Amino acid sequence: MTATKPSSPAAPALPPMPKNLPDVALNENAKVVLARRYLRKGADGKPYELPRELFWRVSAAIAAQEAVYGGSKAKVEAQAREYYELLTSFKFLPNSPTLMNAGTDLGQLAACFVLPVGDSIEQIFDAVKHAALIHKSGGGTGFSFSRLRPTDSRVGSTGGVASGPLSFLRIFNTATEQIKQGGTRRGANMGILRVDHPDIIRFIRAKEREGELNNFNLSVGLTEAFMQAVDKDEEYDLIAPHNKEVVERLKAREVFTLLVQKAWESGDPGMVFLDRINRDNPTPAQGDIEATNPCGEQPLLPYEACNLGSINLALFHSPDGRDGVDWEGLKQVIRQSVRFLDNVIEASIYPLPQITDTVRKNRKIGLGLMGFADLLYQLGIPYNSQEGVNLAEKLMGFIQDESKLASKELAEERGAFPSFAQSTYAAKKQGPYRNATTTTIAPTG
Repeated sequence: MTATKPSSPAAPALPPMPKNLPDVALNENAKVVLARRYLRKGADGKPYELPRELFWRVSAAIAAQEAVYGGSKAKVEAQAREYYELLTSFKFLPNSPTLMNAGTDLGQLAACFVLPVGDSIEQIFDAVKHAALIHKSGGGTGFSFSRLRPTDSRVGSTGGVASGPLSFLRIFNTATEQIKQGGTRRGANMGILRVDHPDIIRFIRAKEREGELNNFNLSVGLTEAFMQAVDKDEEYDLIAPHNKEVVERLKAREVFTLLVQKAWESGDPGMVFLDRINRDNPTPAQGDIEATNPCGEQPLLPYEACNLGSINLALFHSPDGRDGVDWEGLKQVIRQSVRFLDNVIEASIYPLPQITDTVRKNRKIGLGLMGFADLLYQLGIPYNSQEGVNLAEKLMGFIQDESKLASKELAEERGAFPSFAQSTYAAKKQGPYRNATTTTIAPTG
């Protein structure tokens, strides 16, 4: 295996754009979205970048990382051309910050971040500051507020009383309101509170008023002990996180019913099954996972980020293929996409050194899919049919298996992710892998 990349290398040179680069076929909606969100703009706010220049900028910046691992100039240029063809075919697209920022001075390419929120004013406002830096660069943030002491509990340093997680959540929401992600959109957040936190009822009711906490998605962190209490119609304990004291007992089924009712009314809160997430945590030696990114699809450790991308299944319909799918073409794109996303980790300039360290220690990527409904339509399969469910399982299983194989091949070429020896893969004698995770299911619309 080759050595992993040094922590502070010089940025590799970008290959020049070929003169004969084919243009990009775009419909009118795509042109509008690119102009509003992704094309680089001048001081007057008007785009000065053409779509093909955008896609070459991204392709060249990601392909340039091949040089870090000994790739020749010819290898880098060939890889850039391959990525350009991949992206402009629209069989695969990376997350928005990669399209916005690759090949620019900002250079922050990840979409998903989780930040810790500790139980002190200093830690809380450090998290606000760090979130602002991430939002400014185009990323979204997730937080667990479960470590904050409950409302009206004593604060030892002052003799006063705490204002509780919800009051600080509102501060995060207000700060987000003032900052646009990458200058194009407002920041997105996920706020999570454990179901056994004493402020849980306030949290579940937090969006009763329209417009409240409009920059946050909310999710209740459920435990298996709580769900068992719901099933048996029993009470459960509310525990103050700062001293571990039981402060109250509630009927679990009543809390669950309220949660469902409020989710029906406003869409929030959602539910995050903490025990289930941590059973699949590949790096438990680094601690428990307490939070996810803003849309809930990517559970992450504190100070961790993940680079996402999606394969467009609608473009893999093949009347002559098994099940009507071009499996060989899909396999090729999965392999290309995994290498692309691993290169994104190298190319990205993260807003905080703690994030850089954690990301490069675990090297998580999230390859997902879009266009599944379109593929079913082309195949004449009803979306709500068992046949559709069976195909979904087969497709996602294929993506999972092939992405893991691609990650294993990258590990042989570049080295495993640095924390691999302490991971569950090593314990199970699986791998080695280049990436602690390879897949996700993101809300790509």
